[in-house]
Amino acid sequence: MINNLEAYKVFYYVAKCGSVTKAAGELSISQPAVSQAVKQLENTLDVSLFHRAAKGVRLTGEGELLYSYVAKGYEQIELGVKKVHQMQNMELGEVRIGASDMTLQFYLLPYLEKFHEQYPGIKVIVTNAPTPETLNYLRESRIDFGIVSTPFPERPDIQMMPVREIEDVFVAGRRFFGYKNKTLDFQELESLPLIFLEKNTSSRSYMDEFLAGNGVYVQPEFELATSDMIVQFVRRNLGVGCVMRDFARDYVESGLLFELRFNKMIPKRQFCVVRNTKMPMAPAAEKLLEIMELDVAAATL
Repeated sequence: MINNLEAYKVFYYVAKCGSVTKAAGELSISQPAVSQAVKQLENTLDVSLFHRAAKGVRLTGEGELLYSYVAKGYEQIELGVKKVHQMQNMELGEVRIGASDMTLQFYLLPYLEKFHEQYPGIKVIVTNAPTPETLNYLRESRIDFGIVSTPFPERPDIQMMPVREIEDVFVAGRRFFGYKNKTLDFQELESLPLIFLEKNTSSRSYMDEFLAGNGVYVQPEFELATSDMIVQFVRRNLGVGCVMRDFARDYVESGLLFELRFNKMIPKRQFCVVRNTKMPMAPAAEKLLEIMELDVAAATL
């Protein structure tokens, strides 16, 4: 009964315009084609849908009933098409991003600010989680892309783009002033009260593996959820904290904290943008990635 959707479209316009001639103009087809489509629909339904008059047409009782339903459906279709066009034109849509506190604060935030200025109609949803969880969200298609820190296991369906180098440091306050300007062996960390991130983070995994590779095995006094909290614990002289340098930079430059020096460099890591190659990406997410990629390209010139 509803195989010929084009006939219902013609019916909708004739009823809306109250005229075969006007409906033909709206649809950009001939008047005979409009009349034929209405006739076919009436034959299919075995009812009369319009009363013909000299100045146009008006709906019969059956026509009014049908129009009340067809109008809702067709107008919803039109609205849907409009929304799709708005998404394509960056007037509407959303971006779903996975990021940790670290990647959000020290990489992503300026891009979100720039993106929002250019496309204020786009909703941005940031799921805050450490790297392992962000990668799981990406595989489950719960986010469009993620900003993570290395190391993490590579997978063929995950495309990664390095965007910024980062450095891990150990920082301390006045309680440990005797260590300032000394060159230490990593082994000495085993005798210090340490403050690390929790074990479900790439930063913690990286440092544990690095120290183990140097024959050092530590048991932190405190394991915290965020690097900001590590810095606050260090400020209160509760231990020596392991953080990305950016988190402690202001406190080190002001003299409130200092960085421990070692006889071996801690290798740098990277922030990476990751996306699922098996998942199509929304136009808004593609546009934000384009802004970020242009910046990376400019930095390599």
